[in-house]
Amino acid sequence: MRSFVYEARRRVGPKRNRIVPIIERLAAEHEDATIALRFRSPLELLVSVMLSAQTTDVNVNRVTETLFEKYRRPEDYLAADVEELERDVFATGFYRQKAKAVRGTMQMLLDEFGGEVPTTLQELTRLPGVARKTANVVAAELGQPQGVVVDTHVRRLSQRLGLTRQEDPVKIERDLIRLVPRPDWGRFPHLLIWHGRRVCIARAPRCEVCVVNDLCPASRVTASPPVPGTVKVAQPRTE
Repeated sequence: MRSFVYEARRRVGPKRNRIVPIIERLAAEHEDATIALRFRSPLELLVSVMLSAQTTDVNVNRVTETLFEKYRRPEDYLAADVEELERDVFATGFYRQKAKAVRGTMQMLLDEFGGEVPTTLQELTRLPGVARKTANVVAAELGQPQGVVVDTHVRRLSQRLGLTRQEDPVKIERDLIRLVPRPDWGRFPHLLIWHGRRVCIARAPRCEVCVVNDLCPASRVTASPPVPGTVKVAQPRTE
């Protein structure tokens, strides 16, 4: 995976002095930054995030639009034949592994959690097919963030902004947890994800319209940033 650490070469001040202005400006610029997955309950959230591995949120939403009408409770996933569930999640890719993980998770929810989705990382990561990233997303969306979600956008922007020099997602999260104020743990990844889709694109970052270009050691321009909310940018392509 390509590293973006080397791009952070300019001197723009200590990261601890920059983190709050970065969050505030991105929040003003991307007021609509939120999770792209569609769900109506903690169970639907958990399944959506599990199915989102190695595919787009748009694709997951297309599948779950009918999936969630058919499967409403943990018991429904277990009542269906494995092959039937595999067909129902086929379009998300890796359908055999995902169907197996979903069924295993539903069984554990019934056996150990009274059919309810737990909210702690320790409990969530015990569920089959639920790694730390998935658990972080679920916990944060349920209003109890216990870490910082690190996906490809968060990794890239954190490196470009000079917030970490790590490559491993676990180590990047560790750096961000120490740096980002705890009340912002839930929204911070969304801000980076949306900024990464709209402005800080991997191959061709739009530094000239970036609201944090003066706070970014990887910025390719030296001008002051535009006023948040004044730059019209295209809607993001959900990845």
